[in-house]
Amino acid sequence: MMSLVFLSMLVSSVLGLGLAIPSYTCIVMGNLDIIRKKGKLSPTDVIFLAKGIVNLLLQCVLSVQGMIYVLCLKVCYVTEVHGFLNTSGYFLAYYNFWLTFWLSAHYCTTITNLSYGFFIWIKRIVSNFLSHLLFLTALGVFIVRVPWFWIVYAESIQSSENSTEVSYIRVHEYFSYYVPANTVGVILPFCLSLLCLVLTFSFLLRHVWRVKNNDSGSTRPNLQAHVTALRTIFFLLLLFTFFCVSQVDIFFKNSPMYTVCWNLQILSPSVEAAVIFQASNKLRRTILRRFWTRSWRNTET
Repeated sequence: MMSLVFLSMLVSSVLGLGLAIPSYTCIVMGNLDIIRKKGKLSPTDVIFLAKGIVNLLLQCVLSVQGMIYVLCLKVCYVTEVHGFLNTSGYFLAYYNFWLTFWLSAHYCTTITNLSYGFFIWIKRIVSNFLSHLLFLTALGVFIVRVPWFWIVYAESIQSSENSTEVSYIRVHEYFSYYVPANTVGVILPFCLSLLCLVLTFSFLLRHVWRVKNNDSGSTRPNLQAHVTALRTIFFLLLLFTFFCVSQVDIFFKNSPMYTVCWNLQILSPSVEAAVIFQASNKLRRTILRRFWTRSWRNTET
C-alpha cells in the first residue's frame, strides 16, 4: 500500500500539471494574441512569455520526476534518466530565477528613474535588447549548468567503484561545481532581485512622503501600477525562496519536512502563474476577451 508521503507527492505532481498546463497555455496564447494585434510585446510581456514557457517545462520535469520517484523508484537510479531530469530541472529553475531578476530590474529602472550610470545602462539594454539579453542569459545558464554537471557526474560514477575515493569525489563535486553553479544560478539573481525590490520600495516610500508633505491641492498621482510591480517582485522572490528552501529536503529524510519540501518544490512553478496573472492587466483582458467571445459564440450556436 502506498504511504502517505508518496501519495501526497503523487497528488502534488498531478495537481501541478493540472494547474500549469491550462494556466501557462493561456499566458502563452494571450501574449501571442497581443503580438498578432499590436505587432510587438512590451518588455514585461516578453519576460512573462518567457516565464510561461520556462515554468511550463519546469513543471512538467518536476511532475514527471515526482511520479517516477513514487511509481518506479528504480528508474530514478538510471544514470541517463537521473542526469536528464536533474540537468533540465536545474537549468530551467536557474533560468527562471534570472528572468525574475530581469523583470525586477525593468520595474526598478522604470519606476525609480535613478540617474546612476549602471541603472541607466540596465534600463537601455532591457528596453532595446531584451530578446538578445534573454537568449544570452539562457546560453550562460546552459554553459554553467549542463557541461559541468555531466563532467562531475561522470567522474563520481567512475570513482564510486573505489570506495576510498567516494568521500573525495563528493567534496570535489561540492566545491568545484555546486558552489559556483548555485552562486551564479541562485545567489546572484536573488541578491540582485532583492536589491531591485529594496530600491523600488524605498523610492515609492519617498515619493509618497513627498506628495503627502508637498500637497498643494493638486490631484495625487495614481500609484497602482507601481504597487502592482512592487507586489509582483515580492511574490516572485517569495516563490524563489520557497523553491530554494525546498532543495534542503536531503536534511529531512526522516521527518514530515521532507514531504513539505517536495510538495513546495513540485507546486512552485504552477503557483507562479497566479503572480503573472495579477501582474498583467493586459494579459488578463486578452484572455477574458477570448474566453468571453468563445462562450458567446457557443451560446449563439
